[in-house]
Amino acid sequence: MQAYKLKGKIDSSGNLVITDPLKLPPGDVEIVLWQATETLDNTTTPASEPAPETPKRKSKIKAFQSFFENSPPVPPDFDPDQAKWEYLKEKHNL
Repeated sequence: MQAYKLKGKIDSSGNLVITDPLKLPPGDVEIVLWQATETLDNTTTPASEPAPETPKRKSKIKAFQSFFENSPPVPPDFDPDQAKWEYLKEKHNL
């Protein structure tokens, strides 16, 4: 199965409109849809409101508790599958 990432929009009648040209042979397709998120304008939030605190990761094992509390948060662009692939490439000299 081949995956494609395309741009599209939902029109006023609720139909999906693909805005990118397709170079695919005729046939059935399966569609997975993620709604695009909009960026928030920082000027709409009051400056006096404190930033939300990052949630603390908890562990039932006391030996790991301080490790999780003191570790930096995971970056938003972290891809666990890519990290696994990089580890396996290094481990098996691929």
